[in-house]
Amino acid sequence: MSSYRQPGVVLTDRRFTVPLDHSDPGGEQIEVYGREAVATSRAGEELPWLVYLEGGPGFGARRFVGTEAWLGRALRDYRVLLLDQRGTGRSTPANRQTLPLRGGPREQADYLAHFRSDAIVRDCELIRPQLTGGAPWTVLGQSFGGFCAVRYLSSAPEGLAAVLITGGLPSLDAHADDVYRAAYPRIERKVAAHYARYPQDVERARAIASHLADHRPESAGHRLTPEGFQSLGIMLGSGSGSHQLHYLLENAFVRTPGGTELSDAFQEALRTAASFAGHPLYALLHEAIYGQGERPTAWAAERVRAEFPQFDAATALAGDGPVLFTGETIHPWHFDVDPALRPLRETAELLAQRTDWPALYDPERLAANEVPVAAAVYHDDMYVDTGDSLRTAAAIRGLRTWVTNEYEHDGVRAGGPRVLDRLLALVRDEA
Repeated sequence: MSSYRQPGVVLTDRRFTVPLDHSDPGGEQIEVYGREAVATSRAGEELPWLVYLEGGPGFGARRFVGTEAWLGRALRDYRVLLLDQRGTGRSTPANRQTLPLRGGPREQADYLAHFRSDAIVRDCELIRPQLTGGAPWTVLGQSFGGFCAVRYLSSAPEGLAAVLITGGLPSLDAHADDVYRAAYPRIERKVAAHYARYPQDVERARAIASHLADHRPESAGHRLTPEGFQSLGIMLGSGSGSHQLHYLLENAFVRTPGGTELSDAFQEALRTAASFAGHPLYALLHEAIYGQGERPTAWAAERVRAEFPQFDAATALAGDGPVLFTGETIHPWHFDVDPALRPLRETAELLAQRTDWPALYDPERLAANEVPVAAAVYHDDMYVDTGDSLRTAAAIRGLRTWVTNEYEHDGVRAGGPRVLDRLLALVRDEA
């Protein structure tokens, strides 16, 4: 272990060894990393633990500086573990560079089948007694981290003192098809709201998509396509995302001796936003997190998109309609255009066709839940369906919800201490 300081906080690097396959505890082991944080003024005290599970899948825990965002509020009451879930951050990362160590695509897909919420929770249960001496801890789950928290309640509630969920109550039984069939209308509403706020962006988006369709430029090996441009709609699910998207579009073109072209700055920004180099598991496992039973996910977002032809860029450009952005959907073409994903195309295909996903949630156990649980449900969350969230909330005994339109999906970041305060009050029955 190594410890160091930032303003107001003492940080300690912690590493844990866990089985790759928890059904074979004596088999291959992998490393999981967590960053302990404690307020400087309370570093010597015995404090209860809170473990933070980041959204995703595929993202390591946020790298805070000091006590920013919600962390400062948490440190008033807890010693916090910022966990890099397996395969992310410093926890035995899984990407195009490391996965060939497993062998070919079949071996890689079999390896990645162990990187869903069920394994993440088993990791937590091996780590918890090493830190708490066996005492239960509190889980804060953001987005996919909330999915993990519901899995935790289903499989190991004895390890939990309380659960706090922000924008992360999953459907207990929806297939990936159902998830995306509900998602496209939500995305369309967000796009309509963006164009109502910035009507000048309608023609800008059409001009950009048309240029990309005609020229198909590349930036650092990343093929820039109309579909990739449309995927910038993922920005519309955050509180400031619409404004950020507008600023990105407003300087897309420059005049050159050869005519009007997309600026280098825009192409680089598009490549950066569209690349999965920093979080490849998001693309590889995004539909797998919904897999339960023998029915494959089978590129659900791509298949369901055919039911919503208004999202087809070529059709929009052939007429006079707006080019609609998409968001948080993964398609086969991602693995053709992105150099960080291209070597993993066959691996992704094998995961998409997999038919042996174990169940993730236990409705009977959730109905008998005794762990205090509070969840922030964002009224028109673009990423997680509000209706699904409320149905799941009703299925978990004792869960208390805070339904709000004050924040978007990133409310725990934007709202920080206030969001955490509200959830803590609900689990402590102070609201």
